[in-house]
Amino acid sequence: MTATYQRYILDFKKPSGTSRGVMTQKGTYFFILREKGRTGIGECGLLRGLSHDDRPDYEEKLSWVCANFESLSPKDLADWPSIRFGLETALLSLKSRNPFELFPSAFTRGRGIAINGLVWMGTKDDMRRQIHEKLQLGFSCVKLKIGAIDFLQELELLAHIRKDFDAQTIEIRVDANGAFSPSEAPEKLRALSEFYVHSIEQPIRAGQPQAMKKLCEVSPIPIALDEELIGVTDRESQRELLQTIRPQYIILKPSLVGGFMASEQWIETAAEFGIGWWATSALESNIGLNAIAQWAFTRQNPMPQGLGTGALYTNNIESPLKVSDGQLFYDQNEPWDVGALGLGNLF
Repeated sequence: MTATYQRYILDFKKPSGTSRGVMTQKGTYFFILREKGRTGIGECGLLRGLSHDDRPDYEEKLSWVCANFESLSPKDLADWPSIRFGLETALLSLKSRNPFELFPSAFTRGRGIAINGLVWMGTKDDMRRQIHEKLQLGFSCVKLKIGAIDFLQELELLAHIRKDFDAQTIEIRVDANGAFSPSEAPEKLRALSEFYVHSIEQPIRAGQPQAMKKLCEVSPIPIALDEELIGVTDRESQRELLQTIRPQYIILKPSLVGGFMASEQWIETAAEFGIGWWATSALESNIGLNAIAQWAFTRQNPMPQGLGTGALYTNNIESPLKVSDGQLFYDQNEPWDVGALGLGNLF
């Protein structure tokens, strides 16, 4: 077996904003495994400024993994979650009859999986336009990135939705990406609760467990941990974190927590405390998104998953993934095209 990696730059169709800044491009990496005429591919979904393994020697580590592939041990990648995710999916791809069908299920045979429609931060008018687009596309769950524009304007956007759609018709999730301070968060959560918000992701910055614990105790809105999970890898540390904070939900991004086995461990630990979960992508290309969607479907979680990122890029990998009526589908009649990676003759 041989292993190589390849870097690829994804270009956003339009600048996409979060409370951490505006993105126009995203770099990603692919592992390509070859053995006895077969090829497997997996994506290392590094997210700059957020991934635990966002380090200057990232490509050096990828080269080392490729050179030492046959003798790798789990501890070699303990602190490299996006590389673990890429390697795990590449191995699944290599072993599969179809290298892009990692978890055969009703999803890969055409059944949809419910997803939320993602509304990026921007001007009030731009966010309003995005909201209308998602509603016209049939989404019954929308997720708004908040924390970058004036908070009163964000409340006006929520009021605009609720004027026409009640909580039984449209579920609203918000994601602050840690934008609120612990002192201001309780009042802002009370204001948000007037619009029957389903949940808020990471209202305050990660790494403040006692402050987050207090917030979870008083918040009128269910709180979901996201960035808080990054870098917490062993089960005892996970159990301690969840037992301390007691959130209502956790958000699983396999690229950020270390792959599917690591995600399964988080699910099992959360279940001990009655904590729910859903999965989301971390701005991967369609290679990584496909793997996450297939895995998430096998978990049979009825909640809308955060997997609506496939249309963000002008140069994404062409795939059978399609969004319709608020669901993600895998259309077996549509081909994969990895020509942009120069790998067209391998699949």
